[in-house]
Amino acid sequence: MTITQMMLQVLSGTGATLMIFVLTLVFSLPLGLIIAVGRINAISPVQTILKFFISVLRGTPLMLQLIVWFYGPYYLFGTTLSSRWRVLAVIIGFSINYAAYFAEIFRSGILGIPSGQHEAAFILGYTKSQTFFKITFPQMVKRVLPPVTNEVITLVKDTSLAFVLAYTEMFTIAKQVAAAQTTIIPLFVAGVFYYIFNLVVAAGMSKIEKALNYFE
Repeated sequence: MTITQMMLQVLSGTGATLMIFVLTLVFSLPLGLIIAVGRINAISPVQTILKFFISVLRGTPLMLQLIVWFYGPYYLFGTTLSSRWRVLAVIIGFSINYAAYFAEIFRSGILGIPSGQHEAAFILGYTKSQTFFKITFPQMVKRVLPPVTNEVITLVKDTSLAFVLAYTEMFTIAKQVAAAQTTIIPLFVAGVFYYIFNLVVAAGMSKIEKALNYFE
C-alpha cells in the first residue's frame, strides 16, 4: 500500500470524527447552560444533585463513561446491544461528559456578572428571563469564550476515545492501517489532521471573540 493510499484510508474516517465533534457540541452546550442555571437558581436538593452529577462526570474517565453508557442497558434491562446503539452511546457519553465541564464554565461566567446589573434590570422592569437573555447571557458568552475554546480543542482530540466502543472513527482506522502495514505513517497522518482541525477551531473561536469585543 502506497503512502497516498494509506492517507486516503485514514482520512476516510474523518466523517465519523466530525460527526462526534459536531453533535457533541450541539447537545452539550445547551445542556451545560441548563445545568449551570440549575446550579445557581434551583432549589437546594436539585443543586446538590447537579453538583454530584458534575462531580462524578468530571472525576471519572470519559472512556469509562462511554463503556457504562454502552453496556449499562444490557446489564440493567437485558437490552440487545446494536450497532445503532453503539453510535448513540458515543454521542450520549460525549455530550453529557462535556455538558458537565461547560456547566461549570458557564456558571462561573454567570456569577461573574456584577449584581448591580441585575438590580438595574429589575428597576427597569425586566423579567428574570429578559434579564438573563438580554443582559447576563451576552456578557457571559464573552467571558467564557477562552475556556470554552480550550474544551472544544480538547474535544477534537477526545473523539479518538470512541475506539473503546469499537466505533470506527479516524484514529481507529489509523491504528488499524498502521498495524496492518507495520508503519507509523498513518498515525502521523491522523496527528496532522487533528492539528489542522484544531487550528481551524481556534481561528473560528478567535473570530467570535473579536466579534464580541463591543462588550469591552
